[in-house]
Amino acid sequence: MTDATEPPIRVFAASRDGQAVRIAMHVAQRLRADGRAVECRRLAPPMPTPGEVAPAALVVLVAAVRYGRHLEEASTFLDTYRALPSPPPLALASVCLTARKPNRRTAQDNPYLRKLIARHRLAPAVARAFPGVLDYPRYGWLDRHLIRFIMWMTDGPTDGTSRIEYTDWDEIEAFAGELGLIARG
Repeated sequence: MTDATEPPIRVFAASRDGQAVRIAMHVAQRLRADGRAVECRRLAPPMPTPGEVAPAALVVLVAAVRYGRHLEEASTFLDTYRALPSPPPLALASVCLTARKPNRRTAQDNPYLRKLIARHRLAPAVARAFPGVLDYPRYGWLDRHLIRFIMWMTDGPTDGTSRIEYTDWDEIEAFAGELGLIARG
């Protein structure tokens, strides 16, 4: 049962192809099942104001990586978060195909997550990288070829027809459980 006096956990997602939103929604559902008050929102204009980010027991950002960078919505959101006079704890979940390799799932081992943290001078309570979905048929011509090139560079599938969901939902469950503990303080 949720405590009406307890600030909510606020989950935000920056996504192009929808996998970051699916992950954010899964995290939110798990936290609600644990009795937490949760608000979940996709990042899109108009972007959240500081009053919509805090107060919160925890702020969770699930952000997709595209062509080696987190989406601009994620960076804009983090600028707002950093400007808060007393920001709540932050949890980061980076969604990228590089994380399909188990040794690329921590802030120390994932270059995109490490750069995001450094660029915004963050001190997240927790930061993880989760693999997303490779769906060549869904991509336009240019995206398909750029992603094939990136996959070639990282020893991934390059056939141009693969549809592979790399997301490990058990890892997402464990992450959500960890978030519940962090929010409790």
